[in-house]
Amino acid sequence: MEPTLEGISDYNTLKGEKKRVVWAVIIIGLLIGVGYTVASKVFNAKDEIIKVKEEFVAAPLGTNTMPVK
Repeated sequence: MEPTLEGISDYNTLKGEKKRVVWAVIIIGLLIGVGYTVASKVFNAKDEIIKVKEEFVAAPLGTNTMPVK
């Protein structure tokens, strides 16, 4: 027997345990996002970035070699 919309107890609004689960998932997602943002700001060491001294030039389409200066 298939459930009908009238037979589903939380069709219009979530109630009880399901509502708490939805809010818990939303809050956990936000906390993970904030944690990732803070960690990326704190642990992103600027002195570890390797500086590139060469200037890269766009190669024409269809070639696999870079022009020699």
